[in-house]
Amino acid sequence: MTSSDLFRKAWGSFATGVSLITTVEEDGTVHGMTANGIASVSLEPMLSMVCVGHSAKTYPILKTSGRFAINILRAEQKPIGEYYAKSDNSGDQKTPAAFDIRPSGIPFLENSLASMDCQVVSAHIEGDHTVFIGKVEEIVLSEGSPLLFYTGKWMTFEK
Repeated sequence: MTSSDLFRKAWGSFATGVSLITTVEEDGTVHGMTANGIASVSLEPMLSMVCVGHSAKTYPILKTSGRFAINILRAEQKPIGEYYAKSDNSGDQKTPAAFDIRPSGIPFLENSLASMDCQVVSAHIEGDHTVFIGKVEEIVLSEGSPLLFYTGKWMTFEK
């Protein structure tokens, strides 16, 4: 017997890194979404992907902007991951994140393990998500330990 809860639990058994997907709203405001549905797609050309649910606030923004950054979080950035994992982070709580706006206009999360600026080259609707494929146009790397997600819990490990 299968169900969406069982499916979610099965995939929760797969330990992943945590990323912050960033893009820009029409008014220039930075928009972010915590995600682990990311992957490398190709080396030549360099392509990366992100899966975004159609009910997520990020979906129409990313669809309109056509550009996103994948920012891979370090262990100390758990508060940032938690903040952007909320479906509604409006109100008086200020984001714990700081951003570096790149020449393309896309925001990179400061001090993340890696940030990649991606121009959307294709989008594939699959079920209740769209898989956005982005051509990587800039990469910034730094050192540190990754933030992990496993069985619904935030985790870390030291190198």
